[in-house]
Amino acid sequence: MRHSLFVTLCLAGAVTLAACDKKPASEVNRAFRDVNVVDESNMNDIMMTVADPNEAVAYFKRTAADNPDRIDVQRGLAQSLVRARRPAEAATVWAQVAAHPQATNEDRVEYADALIRDGKWEEADRELDKIPPTFETYKRYRLEAMVADSNKEWQKADSFYEVAAGLTTTPAGVLNNWGYSKLTRGDFAGAEKLFGEALRQDSAMFTAKNNLVLARGAQRNYSLPVVPMSQVERAQLLQTLGLTAVKQGDIETGKTLMRDAIATHPQHFEEAVRALSALEA
Repeated sequence: MRHSLFVTLCLAGAVTLAACDKKPASEVNRAFRDVNVVDESNMNDIMMTVADPNEAVAYFKRTAADNPDRIDVQRGLAQSLVRARRPAEAATVWAQVAAHPQATNEDRVEYADALIRDGKWEEADRELDKIPPTFETYKRYRLEAMVADSNKEWQKADSFYEVAAGLTTTPAGVLNNWGYSKLTRGDFAGAEKLFGEALRQDSAMFTAKNNLVLARGAQRNYSLPVVPMSQVERAQLLQTLGLTAVKQGDIETGKTLMRDAIATHPQHFEEAVRALSALEA
């Protein structure tokens, strides 16, 4: 009985193996293709994040040539071109992505971003207008604010900056941009407040520190703000304050601040030395 059962099992195994042998080659190829898709997806992620931008561009161009209809590959190429600081080329590829049947509102936002980087503000404005108002993301409203700024539509810009700041957990960057917008309009007190808020969110943002000093200097307040700063940053901010004083017509105050900057810097502060020499000449 045991012998017959053993023979039956062997025969069943043989039938199963035979069935495996007869499995169409297309199914085997499909299995390998599925594995390759997973590997390729991982490679795409690597190329879009940590790889050298120009190497990523070359990779996605090769992949796009073999897969011209794949929108994910086109996105990867467009994003890599942005990372490589080639905005004109990026905008061209993002235009193709935005025209794809599977394009999303997020793709259109990225297209508008590339257009802004390429200095094509009117085209970016038109592209943002195509996106329904129900699509609310931080990046969309940040770009809307920047476009409104470029059009000098201050009320709209303020509204968009406020919404954008509320849609991110790291609003320091957009608060700094909003402050710079106020600075260019001549609202120095409003700008100072926003730069202060940006630094409360990110105390290491030197751009906001420098802009804060500009806003204070424009109000003839030539004291450094109470914010965390290194010795090098302190010297650089004193120089900014000195140049602002000179621009305001307070030449002697500017010279004093420049001397303080040179004395504060732990190394030779060539830029401040040249500026002071020019003033004293």
